[in-house]
Amino acid sequence: MTVRRNLIFQSEAFNTSERKDYFINDCCFGDDLARWLMEQLRTRGVQTDSEPGQEDFGWYFTFRAGETSYCFIISYRPSEDSKPGDWMCVIERETGLLGWIFHWSRKRKIQPDAAEAIHAALSSSPQISGVRWFTDEDFRIEENGQTTPIAA
Repeated sequence: MTVRRNLIFQSEAFNTSERKDYFINDCCFGDDLARWLMEQLRTRGVQTDSEPGQEDFGWYFTFRAGETSYCFIISYRPSEDSKPGDWMCVIERETGLLGWIFHWSRKRKIQPDAAEAIHAALSSSPQISGVRWFTDEDFRIEENGQTTPIAA
């Protein structure tokens, strides 16, 4: 079983134009999306951080699925035409200090319940459209996106 850990979707429900004074970079949209998604996960019994964190590319938060902690990373890619842009996201496994020391891959062993929790939260909202999941290999070819995070 393959778990797709990369996803792209569209939504105009979240801020993509108003730059906030706390943004590291002008393009660091996604704090409101991260908070919304964290709340959606918590209503489904998934433990999340209390607040998202920010990096120079966007936002992230950690969540637990089963016994494993994951990081969900959010970036916004504006459209080059008049269409809405894309939210580009990735699930990574938290590796902790030992993982950092031994350079364990954050891409490895993403369990189905982690991707399915994110998928359930996103796909249940009418504010979210065009959810497409990708393997690492397919992420550069958007036509290869699939509608579910799990491949048989």
